[in-house]
Amino acid sequence: MPAIKHFDHTTEALFDILRSTKDGKTQLPDFQRPWVWNDEQIRSILASISLSYPVGVVMMLQTGNPDVRFEARPIEGVILSKATEPERMILDGQQRLTSLFQALLSGKAVKTTDSRGKQIKRWYYIDINKALAPNVERQQAIISLPEDKIIRNNFRSEVLADYSTPKAEYKNDLFPVAQIFDYPDWMNNYNDFWDYNKDKIKLFNKFNQEIIKPFEQYLLPVILLRKETPREAVCQVFEKVNTGGVSLTVFELLTATFAADKFQLREDWEKREKQLKKLAVLGNIYSTDFLQAITLVATRQHPSGTVSCTRKDILNLKLEEYKDWADKVTKGFEKAAKLLYTQKIFSARDLPYQPQLTVLAAIFAVLGDRSDTDPIRAKLVRWYWCGVFGELYSSAIESRIAKDLTQVLRWIESGDSEPDTIKDANFAPNRLVRLYTRRSAAYKGLSALLLRDGGCDFLTGFEIDTLKYFEESIDIHHIFPRSWCEKNGIKPELYDSVVNKTPLSSRTNKFIGGNAPSIYLSRLQKEAGISEERMDEILRSHIIDPVALRIDNFEVFFQARQKALLNRIEQAMGKSLILDANSLEEPEQFEHEEE
Repeated sequence: MPAIKHFDHTTEALFDILRSTKDGKTQLPDFQRPWVWNDEQIRSILASISLSYPVGVVMMLQTGNPDVRFEARPIEGVILSKATEPERMILDGQQRLTSLFQALLSGKAVKTTDSRGKQIKRWYYIDINKALAPNVERQQAIISLPEDKIIRNNFRSEVLADYSTPKAEYKNDLFPVAQIFDYPDWMNNYNDFWDYNKDKIKLFNKFNQEIIKPFEQYLLPVILLRKETPREAVCQVFEKVNTGGVSLTVFELLTATFAADKFQLREDWEKREKQLKKLAVLGNIYSTDFLQAITLVATRQHPSGTVSCTRKDILNLKLEEYKDWADKVTKGFEKAAKLLYTQKIFSARDLPYQPQLTVLAAIFAVLGDRSDTDPIRAKLVRWYWCGVFGELYSSAIESRIAKDLTQVLRWIESGDSEPDTIKDANFAPNRLVRLYTRRSAAYKGLSALLLRDGGCDFLTGFEIDTLKYFEESIDIHHIFPRSWCEKNGIKPELYDSVVNKTPLSSRTNKFIGGNAPSIYLSRLQKEAGISEERMDEILRSHIIDPVALRIDNFEVFFQARQKALLNRIEQAMGKSLILDANSLEEPEQFEHEEE
C-alpha cells in the first residue's frame, strides 16, 4: 500500500457537515453499503452528542482527481433537486452521519430497525425533565416514537399516549430532536402554551444551555484525504476503516469507478457471466477471475511491458481497456473451456486450478484465431498439464499467472525457450501414493487423464467421458474395495491412494460393493455378457493389470499401476520425471497424509 502523504486533520461543526450532506456537497462513493444503524444506536449517538462525548473521526476524500473518480450518491434520506457534483466523499462515518442527518435535519421519520431487525420509522425526542435530571442516564431521556407519534398497546392496539400534535409535545415537555438547529419557533410556542410561566421559561433556558448548545457547538474531528491520494490507497483505506462486517470486493470498487463514466460494470458482467456459465467447466468463474484476465492482457500493452494482475493493477484498470478486451476475454474463456473439454475436464468440480483457467483464457484472448491450430493447441495442452502435475498454481499465484502469460505467448509466437512452468514442473513419484482426495489438483488431473485416454466403464463398456457428457453419475471409486482391503490387512495409506482408484459409474460401483476383484469381475461379466478378453481390454483402459486384479494380488496390482500412472503423467507433461533412489517407496514406508 502506498504511503498517504496528502491529508489534513481538522475539526468541523456538526451542523456544517450535516448541511453539506443535505446540499450534496458531501456524498458517498457508490461502493459504500446502505447504512445499518438500529434505533438503540441512534438514541445512543444522540445522547453522546448532547453530552459532548466523542463519537469518532470522520474520514473523507476530496474530489477532483481525474484518476480517482467514483460514482457518488447522497447519504440515505437526502433528496437533491438536481444532480450535484460532490466536493468530498465519506470514506468512514457513513452510519454516524446518516443517523444524525436523518434525526436532526431530514424533517422526516427516520428509517431504522428495532432490536429484532424489523424495519421501523421513528421520530426522536428529548424528555426535557429527564435530560436535566442529574440521576438519569442521558440515553433514557432520548425517546423514539412511531411514525404517527402514537404509542399503542401491542396486543390490543389500545392508545397509551398520543404525541402527534405540537400541543402534546409542549404539554409533556418533549422536545423534537429535528428542531435542535432551529429551536426558537418551538421555544416561543412552548412558552406561549404555558402562558410564559416563569418555571417553564427557566426550565427551557436550562435545557437550551445544557442540551441544545452542545449540539450547536459540537465539533467532529475530520481527516480529509486530498485529491492527490492514489486510487488504490483510497480503496485500501476504506477497507481498513470499514468495520461493518462485509468486506468490499475489487469488483465492487471498480464498479463504482466505472459508474463515474456512466458505464454499468455489474450489468455488463452479469450478461457475460450468464453466457459463460452455460459451459459447466466455467461454473465457478467469478467477476474477479474475469477482471484478472482483462488486467493481464491490458497491462501487457502498457509502456513498461510489465504484465501483472494484482489488486492494485485491477483497481487501476481503465474503462477503455475494459471495453477493448472484454469481448476478447469472454471468447478466451470459451476457448479455454473447449480446450479443457478435449482433455476431459467437463465441470468446475473437476478443474484442478481455477487460476490456471484465468491465464489460459488470457492467452486465448491475445492469440485470437491464431490459436486454432494443432501445434499451438499441443503446446497449450502440455503447458497446462505441467502446471497441474507440477502443482505450480498452489502458491504465489499472481506472479505465476503474469509470468505464464508472457512466457507462453513468447514460446508460441517466436519459438522462444519453454516457459518456466514447463521447465520447473516435476511430479515426485512418491507423491502419487499420497494423493487421497479430489482436493488435490494432481488427483483431479489423473482422473481427467484416464478419461481422456479412453477409460471405459466396467459394466457398460462405454468410455467414461461419454457417460459423463450425458451427466451420468461418475466419480472416482476404489478398485480393491475398502472393506476387502481392511479384511485383508491392507493399510489405509495404500487402499485410499489414487493408485487404487479410478473413474466409474455409481451403478458399476454398486456391483463392485465390498467384494474381492475376482468375484465382482465375474459378476460383472455375467451380468453384462462381457467376455473375459473384453473385460481385460476395459481394465487396461484404466491401466490396470488384469492378471493381478483377477487373482486379488493387491501388491502386484499396486506396483504395476503406480508405474503406469507415472508413465501417463510423463506423457502428459512431455518430459521425464526426476527419479531418485527413494522415488518408489515400499508400502510400509507410506504415511497417510490428508490433502
